[in-house]
Amino acid sequence: MVNQSSPMGFLLLGFSEHPALERTLFVVVFTSYLLTLVGNTLIILLSVLDPRLHSPMYFFLSNLSFLDLCFTTTCVPQMLVNLWGPKKTISFLGCSVQLFIFLSLGTTECILLTVMAFDRYVAVCQPLHYATIIHPRLCWQLASVAWVIGLVESVVQTPSTLRLPFCPHRQVDDFVCEVPALIRLSCGDTSYNEIQMAVASVFILVVPLSLILVSYGAITRAVLRINSAKGQRKAFGTCSSHLTVVTLFYSSVIAVYLQPKNPYAQERGKFFGLFYAVGTPSLNPLIYTLRNKEVTRAFRRLLGKEMGLTQS
Repeated sequence: MVNQSSPMGFLLLGFSEHPALERTLFVVVFTSYLLTLVGNTLIILLSVLDPRLHSPMYFFLSNLSFLDLCFTTTCVPQMLVNLWGPKKTISFLGCSVQLFIFLSLGTTECILLTVMAFDRYVAVCQPLHYATIIHPRLCWQLASVAWVIGLVESVVQTPSTLRLPFCPHRQVDDFVCEVPALIRLSCGDTSYNEIQMAVASVFILVVPLSLILVSYGAITRAVLRINSAKGQRKAFGTCSSHLTVVTLFYSSVIAVYLQPKNPYAQERGKFFGLFYAVGTPSLNPLIYTLRNKEVTRAFRRLLGKEMGLTQS
């Protein structure tokens, strides 16, 4: 079958059957996007400008913030256009670019969150050797590995998805061009693509999540061996923000990529997809700033410098 979607693009349905809900979602998505831009840009600036935040933890956090900025910018502008008006089309090229970047950045985030869990494991379980183990060169190497794995995953999976024989109606039952939605749009045999997605889900979702859980199991045992309650609270406090982000991100991604094949799960998957594409990037800065005294202090110092420059 000839791929009939190439010259005309696709229709991103989203929640087009609920027009009133679309207007509400437009406000929610637009607000979340503004929070994402402001919050993640602020974290990057603080990590660069404040010498006290020149540590591995904030190096990885600034990588995560940059990734979230790119992740949301890939899909939110198109999403806002589709939610606001009747036009819900996206060109084949636009869908291809969106799919490639979305896959790459989503995979990178899975690996990067695992790297951050390893960083927390060393900080809590090997505190005396932390500076020796997590040195700047290793930080750059681990971050590079995360970005390269994301790029490789996208290079492998994007072409095979776009080569599918899509149905003539070209209606993608989702907000964005994602692999599960494009596989559902195919009118041909998708066995290879489904196997490919299942294998990728194991290596990109299940394995990293398992490593994160193992890391936090070791962290929990190490913290429980601390005699003072204050020491335990401090140790848990260094990990709570990351653990919250991991829970929000992985629960929503797993709900999208490992959902059963039925209409209810598909409709529910739209909300989870919307949450991990828009919600988690806007919540990450709030989680890391509200629960992290070092970041709030750095923000106050930055404000103090700005006030001092203004008065002088």
